Amino acid sequence: MSASNYAYNVALVGAGGNQGKYIAQELVKGGKHTVTAITRADSKAELPAGVTPKIVDYNDTSSLVDGLRGQDVLVITMSVAAPPDTQKKLIDAAKEAGVKFVIPNEWGYDSERNPGLVRDMLIGDRVIGIREYCQSVGIPFIGVCGGFWYEFSLGGGDIRYGFEIEKREFTRIDGGDIKISTSTWDQVGRGTAGLLSLKLYPETADDKETISSFFNKSFCVESFRVSQNDMFEGLKKVTGTTDADWKITTANYRERYDAAIKMFKEDGDWRGFGMAMYTRAFFPDQGALMPTTQNKLVNLPQEDFEECTKGAIEYEKNAPIYR
Repeated sequence: MSASNYAYNVALVGAGGNQGKYIAQELVKGGKHTVTAITRADSKAELPAGVTPKIVDYNDTSSLVDGLRGQDVLVITMSVAAPPDTQKKLIDAAKEAGVKFVIPNEWGYDSERNPGLVRDMLIGDRVIGIREYCQSVGIPFIGVCGGFWYEFSLGGGDIRYGFEIEKREFTRIDGGDIKISTSTWDQVGRGTAGLLSLKLYPETADDKETISSFFNKSFCVESFRVSQNDMFEGLKKVTGTTDADWKITTANYRERYDAAIKMFKEDGDWRGFGMAMYTRAFFPDQGALMPTTQNKLVNLPQEDFEECTKGAIEYEKNAPIYR
């Protein structure tokens, strides 16, 4: 079994961020990988234990190439507020440095099977455009898709899953029964680490699924398949409340989506971007319910829905929420 048939050396952009730190922690915990954080000199992010920082200058191609040399894979997790050309700079440097493949900054829904969905969510040009760019420069990519992050979205105010938990307010979109795929940061971290622990290429006839099986495709994981009503029941259970304790309003999916688009495109209010993206998930076509996942392939656990719902409550209490 060849050591070169594994992605041992992982370069991670955003290793101290919301999703990146969970990926880094899982990779370090597994003990199979060397994890390098690609970071700026002025970064204040706290890196997980066991991660080695590599300082780079994003405006210097040679610095990026040097930072990525010897790496098997580049994993990109970063804010949507990052300069729009950052990913392309990283991909170009990865190609020049001999990186075998990249995992771009997706982490949402599957644009391979449902490109219309991600376009309606206003992220299609970014997600699909980066996939096409990887192919144009000749470096394989894998889009890791976990749907919306559960605690972040449930505890993120009305514009996300429709809940103001502390205020006990719930905006139910139509009947609230449309199910979607959603994942915790932990589960996406475990899924990514599981993917990177597979062989790169098949060595025997028994090697049915390898990393290369997903080159230029999506690798999908999830924590839960739930509706707004399922989330509401979970919230009531862990908070000891009933319907009478909540202010419940109903919104039509199309009217809410159109209002959000207007808020964003005409009024310049970024809350409209978030509300449009999330509202699209609850359209009657159930486009945000991923038909296929790789949970079993990488032995992902079934998480405790109530405990994760408690995590959303803590997130709302402690995290600054852009509204």
